[in-house]
Amino acid sequence: MLAQQETFQFTDYSGLYDKVVPKKHLLRQINDLVDFSFVYKELVSKYCKDNGRKAESPIRLFKYLFLKVIYDSSDVDVVERSMYDMSFKYFLGMSPEEGVINPSTLTKFRKLRLKDIDLLDMLISKTVSIAIEKGIIKSNTIIVDATHSGSRSNPYTPIQILKLRSKQLRKSLYENDESIKDILPAKNEDDSLEHELAYTKALVDKVSEDKLLVNIPMIQERLNMLMETLEDIQDRYTTSKDKDARIGHKSAENQFFGYKSHIAITPERLIVAATVTSGEKGDGKQLPDLIDKAKENGIEVDAVVGDAAYSGDSNLKKAKNEDIKIVARLSPCISQGFRSESDKWDYNKDAGMFVCPAGHMATRKAKQGKKNVQGNQVYTYYFDVEKCKACALREGCYKAGAKSKTYSVTIKTATQQAQLAFQQTEEFKKAYRERYKIEAKNAELKNVFGYDRAESYGIDAMRMQGAVTMFAANVKCIIKIMNGGK
Repeated sequence: MLAQQETFQFTDYSGLYDKVVPKKHLLRQINDLVDFSFVYKELVSKYCKDNGRKAESPIRLFKYLFLKVIYDSSDVDVVERSMYDMSFKYFLGMSPEEGVINPSTLTKFRKLRLKDIDLLDMLISKTVSIAIEKGIIKSNTIIVDATHSGSRSNPYTPIQILKLRSKQLRKSLYENDESIKDILPAKNEDDSLEHELAYTKALVDKVSEDKLLVNIPMIQERLNMLMETLEDIQDRYTTSKDKDARIGHKSAENQFFGYKSHIAITPERLIVAATVTSGEKGDGKQLPDLIDKAKENGIEVDAVVGDAAYSGDSNLKKAKNEDIKIVARLSPCISQGFRSESDKWDYNKDAGMFVCPAGHMATRKAKQGKKNVQGNQVYTYYFDVEKCKACALREGCYKAGAKSKTYSVTIKTATQQAQLAFQQTEEFKKAYRERYKIEAKNAELKNVFGYDRAESYGIDAMRMQGAVTMFAANVKCIIKIMNGGK
């Protein structure tokens, strides 16, 4: 049962906050900037109003998730810190002496209350509206790119992930007291999952016995991570069960297993649109969606800055129809060509190869045709026919008995010729110099907010993680700009 409206209890101790949480403290500034009541309005329909026990405040639970991202912590650690950190209590709307929730409540909140909500678009829209209200966004240009997040299950087997987490815990123990090596259980040296599970349980039990050790923050964090991993593996008996994750390519030789977040920012470094896909999806095809979302969020887009992945014919034509300039270097390989199935084939700019509708990447390419003669030259991409023979989508794509499977695209269509001329102008060159900002933003999401790896399984969980992460990044960015930073 959810209360009819949010209420906050003030006690004789509430005045402590004015003394121990400075006005310039980040969490106080965030509380002053953002009216979190929008969370209550969005989630009120997910609760029963007159039956059951009184529910935890959805605003407070959302703030817990926000703190997890800001401080890159686990559920257990963020709840633990809210027991003694007065800035956390202030931000969460708690009285100084109030108790905390059970960490499992956050799991239930994610699964039961945030399910089926377009959290990503909602949270980005909220921060963009704040930025517009504060007069922070002054440009009509958006800068686009994609960043990848590894699946929670990649690249480790159950044994590998257990060994990694155990190693991290042992390292923190050794840094505190080298002599502890003598009392820890002997490491498992074989590749038996059963033996590794037994060793991990013994290690957890041994460390947990020492109350002094578990009160050391770094050791406690590593122990919690190991315990969560152990529980996860015991539940699934595998860490590679991620049905939505796919193999993507950073380059022709370097690949990853996970997801892609396609992001649009303004030159002020505010994220104004985003979409999350599986790892194999191409960047260029997400541009129309990013433009539309940015416009819905109040940005009058008149220019898009990006890399070569965004200079495909379909994007150039859409931009021309909407009077938008595409500031992206032309790659002849990006052309969608004139084949009827072209909308099903993705170009991977990092690998320089096309990916077929089944997700298989070409193995090589060759240029065909002669220059300065009737007809355009084409790039022909060759695929592994052994994969084609067993492919579920082979019907109508691969002819039985064929010794090769190719896909060809024309080079320099009329639309691309016009883009090539624009590429030589000073206007293009000046705007293109802003592209580094999106790369810096992607690095910030990964290095500061822990967005390099999925926290849970499935694309819905990845979208939820992306939503809270980008919301936190935008809020911090707005506060930084308001404080005179850039």
